[in-house]
Amino acid sequence: MDTLEWLSATMPALALRRSGTLYMLVNAAHILAIGLLIGAILPLDLRLAGFFRKVPVEIVAPFLSRAAAVGLAAAVVTGFCLFSVRAVEYAANPAFLAKLCLIAIGLLNLSIVHFGRGWKTAVSTGIVRPGLRFSATLSAAIWIAAVIAGRWIGFL
Repeated sequence: MDTLEWLSATMPALALRRSGTLYMLVNAAHILAIGLLIGAILPLDLRLAGFFRKVPVEIVAPFLSRAAAVGLAAAVVTGFCLFSVRAVEYAANPAFLAKLCLIAIGLLNLSIVHFGRGWKTAVSTGIVRPGLRFSATLSAAIWIAAVIAGRWIGFL
């Protein structure tokens, strides 16, 4: 609890609390980052899951994967800034905790995919193995659920 109280008392957290404009800009950046993440990961996951087969996976996968990574990194940074404003309250919010768990599961799934043989085969040859199809379907569900959990935070 002391760490969360300390985080809420840092200069960035205080600046965000004191300036409605700054908070709005960081919040907007967070929403844009989530849009980039979901806007890249869903088409990639759908393609890997077996939809849009006319689109060559070896061409779109590297670009969409990198775009999703940029969106994820930006969402984490801006999300941490927003969290710092009310760290103690957010840490007790079940929806926030669910969102963090979903993000952790999404990152674990992403790690398994990117360090597994299936991803390398798909990117180099365009062949998508069944295990990768399953992981892509799971990924889409996880990231959509994380967005829903994020929206749920404000209602609890």
